[in-house]
Amino acid sequence: MNIARQSLEIPAAGVLLQADVVVPEQARGVVLFAHGSGSSRHSPRNRYVAMQLQDAGLATVLADLLTPAEEHIDARTAELRFDIGLLAARLAALTDWLGQYELTEGLGIGLFGASTGAAAALVAAATRPDTVHAVVSRGGRPDLAGEYLRHVQQPTLLIVGGRDTVVIELNREAMRQMHGEVRLEIVPNASHLFEEPGALEQAARLARDWFVQHLRPAARHRQPQPSR
Repeated sequence: MNIARQSLEIPAAGVLLQADVVVPEQARGVVLFAHGSGSSRHSPRNRYVAMQLQDAGLATVLADLLTPAEEHIDARTAELRFDIGLLAARLAALTDWLGQYELTEGLGIGLFGASTGAAAALVAAATRPDTVHAVVSRGGRPDLAGEYLRHVQQPTLLIVGGRDTVVIELNREAMRQMHGEVRLEIVPNASHLFEEPGALEQAARLARDWFVQHLRPAARHRQPQPSR
């Protein structure tokens, strides 16, 4: 299978964001990742999930939602990682870019959010109802999306570890505010970071199946060139 792999700087909401883009041949859709608090596109957990999606024929985009300078500030203050409005605006701008980029133009777009990134993904989905087709949250804080929850119409899967009891309740409360298709999957014996044996694998399978079900292949889509 031919796969295009690129590391890019993508213009989004007035800044340049670093991103790793992987597009398999005959991709059925593209999934944009929103990382959790204090994380980046190098997150080993999200990169593992991305690999499982790629094996299923889905393109992936792992992008840093903060610039290097902002990450330096955030490492000291931990403020920007909780600025859901800022992160969601940049995520929405990245979805707009995906709709115009030659390798992903016309593909159905899914959003995968972890921790606080899940809230940003849900806000972005609410503001891009015709662009975003599905959302998956892993160990997410959908409650931080606030009033935007009731505007999310896309099929949404919430994945939470069975030991993450506080976050389970936050996800259940968020579900009660959402009007579209939404499902909660609890991974037994998993903690917030899904570090237990087999936990991340199960979460990745759930995400893969959700996106494969809800993202459709494009009728006309440019084929990636083989990696060199």
